[in-house]
Amino acid sequence: MRCLAMLLCVAATALGAQEPEPPLDSARPPTESMAPPPPPTLEQKRFLAGLRTATRGIAQLKDGMSRVTRSGTRDSVAQRRAGRLLAGLCGSSRGFLKRGRPQMSPTVYEDSVQLKAKRLVTQVDSLIKYTTTCEDSAAATPNSAMVGLGKRMKGYDAALRDFRVAIGLPVKEDTSKTTKRP
Repeated sequence: MRCLAMLLCVAATALGAQEPEPPLDSARPPTESMAPPPPPTLEQKRFLAGLRTATRGIAQLKDGMSRVTRSGTRDSVAQRRAGRLLAGLCGSSRGFLKRGRPQMSPTVYEDSVQLKAKRLVTQVDSLIKYTTTCEDSAAATPNSAMVGLGKRMKGYDAALRDFRVAIGLPVKEDTSKTTKRP
């Protein structure tokens, strides 16, 4: 029995010695780029709180856009109802956007992150400005209002994604995107 145990021990040692050595890169200590980002300052937390408030308005706009899309083009009653709802959501989302925007000062960040923050703030400003047009025209022409809002929303989504990557937050996929059915 001891002989069998000794034979297994020697065989395991011999097989373990045949494993390749790890590459030299994995033996190096982690660099600064791999280190977690530093905790946000008080001003940066304020910026993120303003962004969270503005994101509530963005969610309302996306909901209104999806309702217009789902209403279809053939059912005029459903499309009119979706257009009126989009107009109302444009008005209420403007309140959230305007409430969150003053807290979003891009100067609290440095270097390239500041550029991403400025771009994000510019996109929020663009959405705030367009919500008045959306509110006025969505009830009469919901599809054209949705197209104009969709263009600005794509710019906002891209700016938000770039900003989140720049500050080291995980990037979430847009949950309002619908998948194509086979």
